[in-house]
Parts: sequence; C-alpha cells; structure tokens
Amino acid sequence: QVQLVESGGGLVQAGGSLRLLCAASGRTLGTYVMGWFRQAPGKEREFVAAITRSGVSTYYADSVKGRFTISRDNAKNTVYLQMNSLKFEDTAVYYCAARVGITIVTTTHDYAYWGQGTQVTVSS
Repeated sequence: QVQLVESGGGLVQAGGSLRLLCAASGRTLGTYVMGWFRQAPGKEREFVAAITRSGVSTYYADSVKGRFTISRDNAKNTVYLQMNSLKFEDTAVYYCAARVGITIVTTTHDYAYWGQGTQVTVSS
C-alpha cells in the first residue's frame, strides 16, 4: 500500500502559477502510474494529467494541455504538477492518485490510492 500527501495549493491570481507536490510513503512510488485529478464545488472529480511509472509518457486533459506539466522523481517518491497560466475555472481541490498497472487511464475508479487533496483557488 502507498500513502499520498498533496501540498502546494493556495490562492493565486489568474495568469499565475503554482506547483503541486504529491509525496508518497509506504511503498516505492515507481511501482505506480500516477495521476492528478480535481474536483470543483458541485462537480464530479475529473482527470487532469497522468504519467507512466518511468515518467517517459504523459497524458493531459484538453482543458489543461499546454499549461500544466506532470512530472515525477521516483528517487524522491514525489510527483509534481506544474500549473501555469492559471484560469478561474482551474479552481478546485486537486488530488493525486496511484494506479497499479502500466497504462495511463483517466477514470477515477482505476486508481486505488488517493491523497486528501489540496485546494487551489484562482482569483479572476
């Protein structure tokens, strides 16, 4: 099993940047495909980005493509989400999640382990 803890959220103006971190403990992060999801008030949790175990391949939701970058450092057991050119509609609680498998998927039920989330608020 792996435990995930997100950090790095906060309040930022539109057009600004934030870097989210997801720190893992309990098991080597390199075992898992990692994803970032987000959930805005009154909306369902949605896929943001994912990265393969080695970090070679990534995949993004259309809404964040070109603005967000997912990366990982397996030696540090950490996954990152660099968010640039933030928009008001990016406001949400952001969650990292771990998947036992080798392929990137975008559905929440395919990820077995979740962090507690970190709030990102973008002011317009």
